[in-house]
Amino acid sequence: MILNEKELEEHVDVLKAKSEIELKKIEAQSSAKDVASKFIGKVAIPCIVILVIVGVLSSAFLPKESLPAVIGLVSTAAMALITMLAGITSSKEKEEKPEISIINSLIKNLEESREPMSVTIDGEKVTVQKGSTSISTKK
Repeated sequence: MILNEKELEEHVDVLKAKSEIELKKIEAQSSAKDVASKFIGKVAIPCIVILVIVGVLSSAFLPKESLPAVIGLVSTAAMALITMLAGITSSKEKEEKPEISIINSLIKNLEESREPMSVTIDGEKVTVQKGSTSISTKK
């Protein structure tokens, strides 16, 4: 099949449009963290570079006595920005605390077992029984 120049251009345009549609579909399925990472890569990196440039330029115009304070503030701001960005874009999943998993298992056990519970008081001894589990204590 031989295409003339106009047909070839139309074919290329159709392929470009199809590829753009597929890219948009892939981007639409991206997680919020991926989208945030891409945006931060475009916006935050220049901000960090600007902070560094401000620190370097301030060394040329400020007196020597105020330079450590300015550099300290600029570096603190840059580190805070980097830390915030790392917190937003990190791929490390948060670990579930053991207390929460224990509470969840207890709730699950309570919901699953609908066995009757009985309390027996015998003088100084209190016995609580639920199903096959029994706990005895003294008053």
